[in-house]
Amino acid sequence: MHFYIIGIKGSGTSALACLLHDLGNHIVGYDDSVGYKYTMEGLDKRNIKVYHGDEHPTISHNTIITASAAVSRDHHEIKRLESLGYRIVPYKEVMGFITMALNSICVCGTHGKTTTTLMLSDILDKAYGCSYFVGDGTGHGNINSGLFVIESCEFNKHFLSYHPKSILLTNIELDHTETYPNIEAMRNTFQEFLHKGEDYKVLCGDDLNIRKLDITNACYYGFDDKNDLVIKNRLVKNNKTCFDVYYQNKIFDHYEVGMFGDHLILDCAGAILMSIMYEVPKEIIKDTLEHFVPPKRRFSETVIDNNVIIDDYAHHPTEIRVTYDSAHQKYPNKKIVAIFLPNTYSRTEALFDDFVKSLSLYDKAYLMDISCDREKSEDYPNISSEMVKDKIKNAEMISLDTIDKLTKEDNCVFCFMSCANIAPMINKMKEILTEKQS
Repeated sequence: MHFYIIGIKGSGTSALACLLHDLGNHIVGYDDSVGYKYTMEGLDKRNIKVYHGDEHPTISHNTIITASAAVSRDHHEIKRLESLGYRIVPYKEVMGFITMALNSICVCGTHGKTTTTLMLSDILDKAYGCSYFVGDGTGHGNINSGLFVIESCEFNKHFLSYHPKSILLTNIELDHTETYPNIEAMRNTFQEFLHKGEDYKVLCGDDLNIRKLDITNACYYGFDDKNDLVIKNRLVKNNKTCFDVYYQNKIFDHYEVGMFGDHLILDCAGAILMSIMYEVPKEIIKDTLEHFVPPKRRFSETVIDNNVIIDDYAHHPTEIRVTYDSAHQKYPNKKIVAIFLPNTYSRTEALFDDFVKSLSLYDKAYLMDISCDREKSEDYPNISSEMVKDKIKNAEMISLDTIDKLTKEDNCVFCFMSCANIAPMINKMKEILTEKQS
């Protein structure tokens, strides 16, 4: 089959392109961005052509055309194709078709789904071979396996278009407030999704919102003894996190992983429990997790002299807090500095106080102006990064033009956080620290 993907450099659409290519399809794409993005690694590896500007591919009428959810329906390429009589198939429908065709394990939750998806796909790929779709731009298709692990996003209720066999749910917290007015709406949507699962349902039992769901035949994991799989004896030793896992009140295995923070250990536990459901040998689970490489833009570290640059996808107050916890746990003797690029006015408005609390944990916080393609600033006249900054004791505004402010910090962990494009800031900071070192 032939696919044309608009906004192909998005984290989801790039992974989709790679997955479809590996499954034997012909893929071309279009993107407004001419510059390089980290999501292009898989596209370049597969020689997937990307068009820009006034360049357009020749499209036959049997080509399936889809677009990133972040691309507006008023986008010039969408309007051009529609004027020629082409139908744009919604991104979520394409994903739904794939999940229907394969034995799909959907990993969902407000936080941690990217890391957990990658962990689980690594384990199952080693055990049996599988296809997978990860929201950091990683996609892989295995034509010899019907097993498919997919990160399943609740944004605009997209995952309700999916057809899961099994479901792994990491947590539930209010987010995407343009879609969900309150936490009850979030819980109801996750519950609706869980009812679509036909086989195994693996849930984080430590999460209070998950425990409020009306779900039967589920298995639970967490630190609490009431769970089916329990994490015990966690400690940090020799630059690793060590812990024991008990399953059904019996010791299952001991793990030593190169990850820090309780949230990542919970991600490990979820992947372990689902792997147990699929009867993966414990030796494969252990070896995979102990050699696990985190997904792109999830606490990615660069050390320059006595400073550390962290590139993290954190964009929710809880994620900002756990990035701080991980940095402080790994580097207890360094100053922890936040550089945060907020995304969406609606999230900033709905979670305003929580953003203030999370960013106040840092020794110093720098905020950039809100970045959002799908919302207009004039619709939120009383919301800005400046307002968040004013509520934080040790905070100030920053931009690419004023990044030299960071040169007064030393022996620091610089946590660059956003789901938007904060790469120019990170690249500039690396240049500054490298020049300073020389």
